[in-house]
Amino acid sequence: MVVEVNSKISPSSARAHTRKANQNSSFQLPPEVLNKLLVLLSVGILAWGYQAIQPPPPKICGSLGGPPITAPRIKLSDGRNLAYKEEGVPKEGANYKIVSVHGFDSCRHDTIAKFLSPELVEELGLYIVSFDRPGYGESDPNPKRTVKSMALDIEELADQLGLGSKLYVVGYSMGGEVLWSVLKYIPHRIAGAALLAPVANYWWTGFPANLSKEAYKKQLWNDQLAVGVAHYAPWLTYWWNTQKWFSSCSAVAHNPGVFSTKDRELVMMPHWQSRKTYVVPT
Repeated sequence: MVVEVNSKISPSSARAHTRKANQNSSFQLPPEVLNKLLVLLSVGILAWGYQAIQPPPPKICGSLGGPPITAPRIKLSDGRNLAYKEEGVPKEGANYKIVSVHGFDSCRHDTIAKFLSPELVEELGLYIVSFDRPGYGESDPNPKRTVKSMALDIEELADQLGLGSKLYVVGYSMGGEVLWSVLKYIPHRIAGAALLAPVANYWWTGFPANLSKEAYKKQLWNDQLAVGVAHYAPWLTYWWNTQKWFSSCSAVAHNPGVFSTKDRELVMMPHWQSRKTYVVPT
């Protein structure tokens, strides 16, 4: 006698059976392989990040593939070349021999001479020499640059040009930092020094903390970020100044918003217009 059993499978049981079958048949990486892949991915991300924050190698003027040499240059004692520019009256008959130190994103052409009338220069007997700081313009970079080395570069420039035992030094913007170096390391060579719109270090301990904080907050927000990156993470400075995600510092972007209306009218707009004659577009 044959008995037929008509068993029915519920939909929920069928779905559970299907899920179990799929789980058993799904592909899974062994843990050791997955760990190796994660390590490789992490190394790749770190390598990409490291490359992104590294500045490209400098193109040395006069070298293969580098820009041509157009300025007079002196050879310093360590073998580097320093480009310079002379303006004003001849140094032999000058009443004042002035070394002009340019700031950030500038070069030997950005000198105080462009803000002085020829008549005033002649009347006062001003001789002005400016130079490309190491790594700027046509001067060789100095991978061993220190605060002291900048002062010694100026002293050597003065000696090779025969400017005598005493100099006047003027530093504009970030060129002002060089004046502190000059006053500290070669004070015996300095007849006078002037700071023009110098950039301050908001973390100098000699400044009252409340004054530093107030001045820092008066900057545009993008400049606060740029200065903060340079102070707290200097190794990110190149990346920050070249990235396109956020607004870079006003000096890099040539943002006139940091100047008053009168400054823009009298100084900065004519200054930036004149830069078009010697700045290579990037």
